[in-house]
Amino acid sequence: MAAGCSSGDAPSAFKFVESETGSVSRLLMVRTGGSLIIPCYYDKAYAEYKKYWCFDSTASYSSCSILAYANETKGRVSVIDHPDQSFFTVTMRNLQNEDTGAYWCVVEIGGIFVKDSTEQLQIEVQSAPDVSVVNSSVSGHEGGDISVQCFYSSGYQNKLKQWCRYKDQSCYTVGRTNTSQNSSVQISDDGRRSFTVLMTGLRFTDSGWYYCSAGDLHVPVQLNVSDNSQVPFLMVNEPKPEVVTTEGFVRIRFPKPETVSTDTSTEKNMPHREERFCLSQN
Repeated sequence: MAAGCSSGDAPSAFKFVESETGSVSRLLMVRTGGSLIIPCYYDKAYAEYKKYWCFDSTASYSSCSILAYANETKGRVSVIDHPDQSFFTVTMRNLQNEDTGAYWCVVEIGGIFVKDSTEQLQIEVQSAPDVSVVNSSVSGHEGGDISVQCFYSSGYQNKLKQWCRYKDQSCYTVGRTNTSQNSSVQISDDGRRSFTVLMTGLRFTDSGWYYCSAGDLHVPVQLNVSDNSQVPFLMVNEPKPEVVTTEGFVRIRFPKPETVSTDTSTEKNMPHREERFCLSQN
């Protein structure tokens, strides 16, 4: 159903995390002119249901405007559903001050007496965000390490800093090293307005969405871990030299070798090489 047209109760597709702002589950920061990718998780029972992203500057869900449905792009907003992973992502581009306000991840349940399942988020667009990251997407390989640097303003120097996974809301705190069945996670605060997250011994299952937080502010970060078997390799087939005789000389021409590679960027052009020898006179 569209926003504000339903009543009653239904199982919630989203996990709500109470914060200082009340029913808002996430308070996200983004720089003016920047982009933001937001994951919205839902219960696997709603994989085939319609989803959408809506906005209202006054935080009124009953009057929120639908910006885009799943698997469509409208203006600066794109929504992509991943039903096999039970979440959809919202991409917002070129955000401006007027984009500050309340947003909702919505699963449209349908029916007159059944509520749509929603999660409310607050997005703040600032010229100098109180919490930010350099890269909102990082990549690593199995067994390797990655690090993420999270920046915060002076007003958040004494706030709790964490690195959390959206999927299960597992969080790691500054000053503690946590070792799980997957990777080891260590967070260190330099005391100079940034803290660093170090994940070592990566597993493929570590892939997913995380966030840096300082106090109640969040910044989403996507982690992609690749399988070691995906590392490209290079094969070179050496050609046989071509022998040409002319004017009392033997000319051996080495043609360009054939290169076969899974990564075309590694192929280099090899010039022809030519050698000349005198024939013996009888």
